[in-house]
Amino acid sequence: MNSAILKKLAATFGLVMVCASAWALTDKQLADVESRIQPAGKVCLQGDNACGAVVASLGGAAKSGEEVYKSSCQGCHASGAGNAPVFGDVADWSKRAEQGLDTVYKHAIEGFNNIGMMPAKGLCMSCSDDEVMAAVDYILENSK
Repeated sequence: MNSAILKKLAATFGLVMVCASAWALTDKQLADVESRIQPAGKVCLQGDNACGAVVASLGGAAKSGEEVYKSSCQGCHASGAGNAPVFGDVADWSKRAEQGLDTVYKHAIEGFNNIGMMPAKGLCMSCSDDEVMAAVDYILENSK
């Protein structure tokens, strides 16, 4: 082979190697890039073992009725939004209490009138049934 051709091939090969090395990442750089493009988090449902570890319960101790009311219920029950009975309104809450406490609990836990009314658990899906019932007790106690 001609030496001029060999020189051109060597130069081309060298140029390709320089270009390739400019785009190549070290292991540390590659790990840094991979960590930056990871999802922000994973969604793991209680009882789903696909995430590896057991899903921790939220907050540890049970929330009080007042805490549940303030975090989930007062958005509607403080203002009467969606015709919600207003916290502290004796007439509104006495009508509900007349239906029986079990019925009021059931409506709070399961929801009532599906669309536009009381959603199940007041949309507090992390609340236990007992916590929702405690919120109902808190509302009724403060609406006498």
